Amino acid sequence: MTDRLLPLWQQVQPHIGPQSEPLSQAMHYSMSAGGKRVRPELVWSTCQALCVDPRLGDRAALAVELIHCYSLIHDDLPAMDDDDLRRGQPSCHIAYGEAQAILAGDALNTLAFQVLADPALPLMPIGNLAHAVTALARCAGPQGMVDGQSLDLLAEGQTPSLAALKQIHGKKTGAMIRVAVELGAIAGQADPLVMQRLIAFAKTLGLAFQVQDDVLDVTGSNESLGKPSGSDQGLNKSTFVGLLGLESASQFADALLAEATDHLSALPDPKPLQAIVDKLAARQA
Repeated sequence: MTDRLLPLWQQVQPHIGPQSEPLSQAMHYSMSAGGKRVRPELVWSTCQALCVDPRLGDRAALAVELIHCYSLIHDDLPAMDDDDLRRGQPSCHIAYGEAQAILAGDALNTLAFQVLADPALPLMPIGNLAHAVTALARCAGPQGMVDGQSLDLLAEGQTPSLAALKQIHGKKTGAMIRVAVELGAIAGQADPLVMQRLIAFAKTLGLAFQVQDDVLDVTGSNESLGKPSGSDQGLNKSTFVGLLGLESASQFADALLAEATDHLSALPDPKPLQAIVDKLAARQA
């Protein structure tokens, strides 16, 4: 399903009007750079798990990837993680300059909400748009990802407790994993009990994803990661590997993936989401 993403992005272009050439190029550069596309895949797979047409999640899938790409642009800036490489190519601020990169991130962030809510866009509506927009704003903003990024910066050079580290990454990484599943559930008209199980699944998966990232930052290569390996240690980031050690962090990730699987048992068709869990397990193996 992830091969639907770029055609959706191209479909939106005529509806957002012309931009200055550097801004347009920087936006497209980041959106078309590839990557795992886990978040849009979660939207579509949640729809499939609820036995509804995954195209109902098109708006949400594009919106969450727009937010994710904006966050990566800003994460890579010199004032944040100062990374020169992203998804195997120069970071946006290296390719287009710091100012245009900041503006491209701003543009993708705001465009996500237009994509999700504008009835003029030629994408399948997802039903309760007010619910969807509220969920995306909550998880992307100061209650979610942005506060997680702030907490992560404040924890540099510190040794937070496991509970504090879970809080940081439950927001920084986990919130956008959660909202991808939540938006898929809204698109699929999930009943409240199923929604509750899906959110529990997403919270567990989001934490597992971050623990894995911490492990891979130590064990992976620049080529496999698409960004510099060892960058967390270079920035004195507080990580699960730093707190638990490499072996225990790997075991923790495995336990979280097993817990995520347990949350899927009540779904009409757990296989699409289980496939994502299995893919993440293989990523660590």
